[in-house]
Amino acid sequence: MTYRDVVSRQVLTWACTAIGARMPVAMAPLALVFLVRERPGGYSLGAILAAAYVLGEIGGAPVLGMRLRPERARVQLAVGLAVGTVGFLGLGVFPGAHPAVLAGFAFVAGGAPSAATGGLRTLLSELVPARSVAQALSVESILTAGVWAVSPAAVAGLALGVAPRVPLLLAAGLMAWSVAGLWLLPARWGAGGAEGVDGGEGPPLLRVLVGAWPVYVVGAASLALLGLSELVLPALLEQRGIGVGWSGPLLTGMAVGGGLGAFVYGLRGWPGLLRTRSLVLMLGTSVCVALAAVIPAMAGIAVALVMGGTLQSGAMLTRNLSLREVLPPRALAAGYSVMYAAAGAGYAATGSLAGALLRVAAPSTAILAGVCLTVAMTGVGWWGEVRRARRGEGAEGSGEGSGGGAVELGGVGAGVVAEGAKSAK
Repeated sequence: MTYRDVVSRQVLTWACTAIGARMPVAMAPLALVFLVRERPGGYSLGAILAAAYVLGEIGGAPVLGMRLRPERARVQLAVGLAVGTVGFLGLGVFPGAHPAVLAGFAFVAGGAPSAATGGLRTLLSELVPARSVAQALSVESILTAGVWAVSPAAVAGLALGVAPRVPLLLAAGLMAWSVAGLWLLPARWGAGGAEGVDGGEGPPLLRVLVGAWPVYVVGAASLALLGLSELVLPALLEQRGIGVGWSGPLLTGMAVGGGLGAFVYGLRGWPGLLRTRSLVLMLGTSVCVALAAVIPAMAGIAVALVMGGTLQSGAMLTRNLSLREVLPPRALAAGYSVMYAAAGAGYAATGSLAGALLRVAAPSTAILAGVCLTVAMTGVGWWGEVRRARRGEGAEGSGEGSGGGAVELGGVGAGVVAEGAKSAK
């Protein structure tokens, strides 16, 4: 397994489009804080605006994702990204507006383009052979890690060095760029590709998506650990007597570790079932975050976070590959969007728990409590996947199972089977 099939002009075009769509997402929370921090109660207002943005993402992703249609993919994604551009533009052009107006812009900026992640991921699978889907998803994870590594520094530098509104204006420009980039990509998915094997018949989409709930739970747990690290790290460093200014470089190191982990994961096929790999990677990530909470030296915290980021990116990759196994092709874009919302909910839930605990407990204790919650979520998701697999064993012989053999082929078996079906036609 190599990255050779992923290196193409179309994938490069997709990457440029995806950066335009995702960089604003990574910039938004911190940019909103910088936008209003000089107003009375600025930090509290910034937190409220960031919460409005995240609520827009969580609410919009499943609703809009379920409405995506393969034959209208480009238009639907373009409309969502264009409306999101308006939301970011409103924040940048009217920074002194009433808080309710700013919250409305933030909600629109988060919600309108929230189905783009699932849609772009589905389009990416159209640009590579089915056997290379794992590598394509690894490339996506590497790109995402790079975006999240660059965004905090870009926001802080522009907000402090130029003007607080500039990061949001840049976000609007990047999102508008992604709208233009869509016209250089396929207009739809499923036009003879792996996604087109399913003719759209079968159970209602909502029932199909609900049936994949264990995958979403573990996906939420995975991003919850990332949120826990980001939100509590400054307080933890202060508790250890380390300058809080080191939180930026440490989180950048965690993001770089995520990119490295995604690259290594895509280099080969890994043994074992996807759910087992996911469990091992999630437990490893939890151990790393827990170690970061109890190690007193900054060097030890840095190593723990880099290792945690490396394992966490692999865990998220197993979740995306698992969706390809448990969902029919017609439901993949919606499934990815629901995963996006679930991950955001996990991030918000763990951050809220940690924030509440910081009022009554030390930062290290808050992190350990969040790790315990994450491990519990991982256990529930793993149990649900085992239970689902056992129920589906009897259906596999009739072709309705989730494809346990696909897992043995390194997590991309569903795509290989789809390619074979296409060739048979």
